[in-house]
Amino acid sequence: MKFLPYWHDNAPAFAGAAQGPVDGHYDVAVIGGGFTGLGAARQLAKAGAKVVVLEAENVGWGASGRNGGHLNNGLAHSYLAAKAELGKERAIALYKALDDSIDTLEGLIAQEGIDCNFRRAGKLKLASKPQHFQAIARNFEAVNAEVDPDTALLSADDLKREIGSPFHGAMLSKKSAMMHMGRYVVGLAEAAKRHGATIFEKAAVTEHRQAGSRHHLKTTRGSVTADAVLVATGAYTPSTFGYFRRRIITVGSFIIATRPLTEAEIAATMPGNRTYVTSMNIGNYFRLSPDNRLIFGGRARFSASSDQRSDAKIGAILQTRLAEIFPQLANAEIDYCWGGLVDITKDRFPRAGYHDGVWYAMGYSGHGAQLSTHLGMIMADAILDRPDRNPLKGLDWPAVPGHFGTPWFLPLVGMYYKMLDRFQ
Repeated sequence: MKFLPYWHDNAPAFAGAAQGPVDGHYDVAVIGGGFTGLGAARQLAKAGAKVVVLEAENVGWGASGRNGGHLNNGLAHSYLAAKAELGKERAIALYKALDDSIDTLEGLIAQEGIDCNFRRAGKLKLASKPQHFQAIARNFEAVNAEVDPDTALLSADDLKREIGSPFHGAMLSKKSAMMHMGRYVVGLAEAAKRHGATIFEKAAVTEHRQAGSRHHLKTTRGSVTADAVLVATGAYTPSTFGYFRRRIITVGSFIIATRPLTEAEIAATMPGNRTYVTSMNIGNYFRLSPDNRLIFGGRARFSASSDQRSDAKIGAILQTRLAEIFPQLANAEIDYCWGGLVDITKDRFPRAGYHDGVWYAMGYSGHGAQLSTHLGMIMADAILDRPDRNPLKGLDWPAVPGHFGTPWFLPLVGMYYKMLDRFQ
């Protein structure tokens, strides 16, 4: 078993990183070389801006290369819950932003010729309990009538054609997609560089200060100045940006990937070949990889990876859960096990805008793979003083009480959601 992301191990390395010390003056400095930062950098560079990307590790090292490979439209909440909290107009705008984000990805991949196995697969939200299907059905009725007619409600009998495991029904979101995350992020970095962006890897930002209209950024490889800064670091935001760290809860999410499955095994487990998410609070998500591995994830532990021994224990927990859902794969070998951090906001709505001299986009709450490139491009347009398309503009973002960057309360949160799953 390899303790590294499947996406990292099965993608070419980015060869276009800038060499030498970090220095110079730029129109825009983008902090973070994931989907958000690279999407913004490409957009800025295409417009003629002089832009630098400062990545602490390698492009796609963080959440962009550690996720489950889903590009799911729809909200992290139910649409009904979002409408109740945000109002109908904002809920619809945010839902449509997620639809638009997948269109953005599809168009960008075609324009830049990125070979990343993009496919409109559709997503199934699977009801783990009968009462969950009732809630899914109510949400479907509102979604289908008000915001997304490309949806369908499937009964338990309908699901027999989709998945080789008993669930109580599901909502199908037909616009949802999937892709190879590692190949995409490298292709996006190459596109940003091709359009003129400078990308530094192993250049963690350790200090930020603003003097007048000029930003000064110190990294582990040198310093730069810039007229504007975009923070696109999500769960991996450095301590120098305390405002965001007090508003982001970093939660661990873990994934395993089996050996490649046979055609008979695929037919017996996931003949629909879609992305799948269960309805439990501490649920699971899964899909097939381009080479037919079952990629299976969940929150086996709420904190981040600590060492290989603990990751092995988490892999065993996920393998047990995989066997509960798909007993026909109980003996399938596990080839990969990895973990990463998810940047969750208290209300699980993402945030993007401008605060105290810097631009930002983060807090995707498990829906970043699809939204991040799109929102990065929207923030780039805002920096360029183009028409404002930010669906999150003006959304209040209070700090999490008692939270100063290290989420000490996560074990309590985990216990709470486990209790909910037992009784709801």
